[in-house]
Amino acid sequence: MNNSTEVKRHTISVLVENTPGVLSQIARLFSRKGYNIESLASGPTDTPDATRITIEIMGSDAQLQQIINQLQKLFCVYSVRCLNPQESIRRELVMIKVHAEERSDRTEVIQLADIFRAPILDVSPTTLTLAVIGEEEKTKALEELVEPFGILELVRTGAVALERGQGTIQDQRKETTEFNLGKRAHW
Repeated sequence: MNNSTEVKRHTISVLVENTPGVLSQIARLFSRKGYNIESLASGPTDTPDATRITIEIMGSDAQLQQIINQLQKLFCVYSVRCLNPQESIRRELVMIKVHAEERSDRTEVIQLADIFRAPILDVSPTTLTLAVIGEEEKTKALEELVEPFGILELVRTGAVALERGQGTIQDQRKETTEFNLGKRAHW
């Protein structure tokens, strides 16, 4: 199969203006193009005027390039980067509420939590709630191991990712590369 048509997971990091409606604008772009967002995480950065959005999609390299090109055209987008899995760090938080009424079940779930370095966030007479942070393989492995006890609830944050080494998303900001301005001009 040709690499440009092979469907695989892509992690896109987008630095955007920290203003109301920007996330909605980004999501609409994906919807208009017919792409499903597999994972989405958004939050403030160290700069008050910027928000970082991490988006994961399944698609070909050609589809990835099309979505990156469309994102770069949006005025609210400062920078877009596709993160190579070998050159980035990707993590997600998963919280799992497990049924553990029997003492033996509680002991086993606590041992599993220790093995996975998953802190126990809540204890009730019939449940334990764990948090695990890591790569998808780690979170999936813990999920599969506690499933026999009965998963009552599970929630994922969506992946967040950063490039390894010195490179940053700031390296490709429009104001320094495209517009060559110290501060973004508002039209």
